[in-house]
Amino acid sequence: MKLVFHSIFYAPELTGVARYTAALCEHLAAAGHRVSVVCPPPYFPQWKVQEPYRGWKYATERIRDVKVRRCPIWVPRQPAGIRRLLYGASFALSSIPCLLAESVSADWVFVIEPSFLNAIPALAIAALTGARTWLHVQDFEVDLAFSMRHLRQSRWRRFAFAMESWLMRRFDVVSSISGSMVHHLHVKSVDPARTWLFPNWVDLNEICPLEDTAGARRRFGISPDSIVALFSGSLGAKQAIDVLVDAAGVLRGEAKNVEVVICGEGPGLERARVMARNYANVRFLPLQPPEQLNGLLNAADIHVLTQDSRASKFVMPSKLLGMMASGRPVVATAEPDSEVGRIVAQCGIIVPHGNAAALARAIAHLAGEPEKRKALGERARAVCAASLSAGKILAAFEQELARRTACAAEPAIDPEDRGARS
Repeated sequence: MKLVFHSIFYAPELTGVARYTAALCEHLAAAGHRVSVVCPPPYFPQWKVQEPYRGWKYATERIRDVKVRRCPIWVPRQPAGIRRLLYGASFALSSIPCLLAESVSADWVFVIEPSFLNAIPALAIAALTGARTWLHVQDFEVDLAFSMRHLRQSRWRRFAFAMESWLMRRFDVVSSISGSMVHHLHVKSVDPARTWLFPNWVDLNEICPLEDTAGARRRFGISPDSIVALFSGSLGAKQAIDVLVDAAGVLRGEAKNVEVVICGEGPGLERARVMARNYANVRFLPLQPPEQLNGLLNAADIHVLTQDSRASKFVMPSKLLGMMASGRPVVATAEPDSEVGRIVAQCGIIVPHGNAAALARAIAHLAGEPEKRKALGERARAVCAASLSAGKILAAFEQELARRTACAAEPAIDPEDRGARS
């Protein structure tokens, strides 16, 4: 089949949506499908177009048998409010010529949310070319924009949600990455028959426990004797990294052998650095390339996942799977009845959002319990192996794609003819 992906994030970007979209596209290309991607040049999480790419040029390249067409994008220094809308709109508009060219004779056009603005040209072009459409929701961008107050004008809220629902209902398939997020699609009036649970996954061969972690620690400049609490990922408002820095301040007095390592980039990095400027137990590392990720995750004794409470209902952090696959326990800020809360309760400790003292206590508790860390880490790895491995998730996706394609190819049966046959 010919498959076209429309995404505002793509490789070689290193975080969440870009990594999963690239892995899916490369898997499908390896399976014999003709796969093309329409995307901007890489810019995230630095919010700056990366060398040698150019933000205002069209370009085409091939990455692991996937045709990648880069389109211009305007990237704001501070991605908030109207600037965030304009940045998404700049790519949605500039990508129209490439999306139209790639969608001719395509079987499916996939839109990856974010950015939801891509839904508008994708639906219009698919209608022209006869392609079927699939929206995959990694984040509920419209919900996040209002809950995080990136958009503040309440008079636009009802219109934005009505338009979102209207557009979603025009896709042939709408998928998302957790059960609660699929349920949220139903709340938005998407027909349950058109929805599908398509969770993120982890490659258990790429991320696995290592026998020797001393080498990894040396590579990252981490003390061999400290208990490492690691956060790794993009540093934006919804990650609420401030609470981990505050917890590090508490840990200076409660657990002097704990070192907090924050590995990532994004708008929240400089603020975190300023907050931690007098904390000797906090270390910052740049975002690591894929080939270094397993070593980094294994250099930790405890993984930390922080979230802003306003965003937690609308996202399922993909970084959690790597944490679990590395065979380490997780401490997360989450509600007990949330998706993250239910998962982490099996292999770690959950604490209330924004509570630095509770986060510090949980980290200190695990720091002093090596056998408990080992047992929780083994359980985390087992949960991934049972249902979240790359092989199982991607095989299920291919089966669902084939099923949906076959259903679309079946001729419609007139109701009177159906009655006659029965």
